[in-house]
Amino acid sequence: MNTPEAKRVLETALICAHQPLPLAALRALFDDQVGNDTLKSLLDDLVREWEGRGVELVPLAGGWRFQSRPEMREYLDRLNPEKPPKYSRAVLETLAIVAYRQPVTRGDIEDIRGVAVGSQIVKQLEDRGWIESIGHREAPGRPALYATTRHFLDDLGLASLDQLPELDATGGNGEQRIADALTGQAGLMDAVVAADGQTSLALDAADDAEQPLPIHGDSESTAS
Repeated sequence: MNTPEAKRVLETALICAHQPLPLAALRALFDDQVGNDTLKSLLDDLVREWEGRGVELVPLAGGWRFQSRPEMREYLDRLNPEKPPKYSRAVLETLAIVAYRQPVTRGDIEDIRGVAVGSQIVKQLEDRGWIESIGHREAPGRPALYATTRHFLDDLGLASLDQLPELDATGGNGEQRIADALTGQAGLMDAVVAADGQTSLALDAADDAEQPLPIHGDSESTAS
């Protein structure tokens, strides 16, 4: 197979894919007869060939994907004029703290936020595939340790956590800056919900009611 034909195969597969394709999947297109170095060279060629268009080929944590450029967002939004549901501050802050401080327990999150973190918030983030338990801390109660997933990075259009927006070291409280920085990343979760039609993580007012941490009691013991 010559180079132009190989690029057409890659291009077609990536355009038709519903999720990022890792190199292993791309090798399967050629019965593993094409190595990673050759694939990367072909992918780099495609990246250059799509420059200046409304769609770009990008490497993400989960693989390679074609996606619309950020400047096209305002036009694409006109195809779906309904405003996606907004996320509660509690959900955004919890997700942001996990993203920037991982691995963390529910107790860690509560210490940073100063309020109790409802199990429903953690469950919704897990159900959405943005965080997962990666083990347990060797402490009383062995609370679960949470970290973000590759799916989280893919939904943000990032290849690694190093690409998360930097936090301003001055002014404001820590968790507020984390949530604000994360919310500002390329439309973040609003764009995800608008794109895949899944239910928002926004909580009902009753579910989102937050309680101050009790003076006594061990919140870590219930984190798992």
